[in-house]
Amino acid sequence: MNSTVLAAAAFGDSPGRWPLPPAETPAQLWLRAVAAAGQGRYSTASTDLAALRRRHPAGALSSLSRSTEASLLRQLGGHRLAAGSDGRALAMASIARDDPLAVEAGVDAVVGLAADALGVGRLAASARLLERAEEMMRRGGEQSPRLPIRLAWVSAELAMAGGRGQDAVTHARRGVELAQQALPALRRHRVKSDVVLAAALCCAGSVDRARDVADAALSDTQTYGLIPLRWALACLLADIGSATLTSQQVSAIRDDCAGLITRRGGLWSPG
Repeated sequence: MNSTVLAAAAFGDSPGRWPLPPAETPAQLWLRAVAAAGQGRYSTASTDLAALRRRHPAGALSSLSRSTEASLLRQLGGHRLAAGSDGRALAMASIARDDPLAVEAGVDAVVGLAADALGVGRLAASARLLERAEEMMRRGGEQSPRLPIRLAWVSAELAMAGGRGQDAVTHARRGVELAQQALPALRRHRVKSDVVLAAALCCAGSVDRARDVADAALSDTQTYGLIPLRWALACLLADIGSATLTSQQVSAIRDDCAGLITRRGGLWSPG
């Protein structure tokens, strides 16, 4: 029963569920950490990830825990720190070849490394890593539907960093399409795909459309309790304006989310 509930919170249709039931296995610890991370509950997520690695110090599941740790660091600006966790994740995945989760863990780590490289301005390295992740997915056969969505996000972010607005929109729309196809699963991924799309539309100069997408996604983040995504959208809307909220309301949402993230154990990093 706990596995079903935790899977629905981590990768299903109830990403805002709280409190979460206790985890009884390493796999449940990972699901619980992923769900908590999506809500910006950094202390809870970090505690569960550390407990997982104590009980399961090697293998693909431990690799996935390192990739999740890296995503927590990236959310708070720590791309250089995240690269260390993603590197360890890739090393663990590489020696877990017989594990059914090995491909998923390896792709997760490589896409994470691409995001880390992008965050410190290493655009060419990020592009090479994304190509590597695509090849791993082709060779690996059927895997989790969340992997191509993550690939689309980082591909869009790379295009934005390179000033290629239309390419960014193409990748972002692909992420939206894939996440929409996965519903009712991956509800959080569907919302984040809209966050990426709003940013890509801004990069492409479609500010009015970006505003519409961001306003709708902001409402979804409230519905599902996705505080980190809510903060990101409020930062974007503070720059481009909202069609439904005043600038003071947007600023209040941004500041409230930042404060909540800090109270939940999030430590902002300069890089």
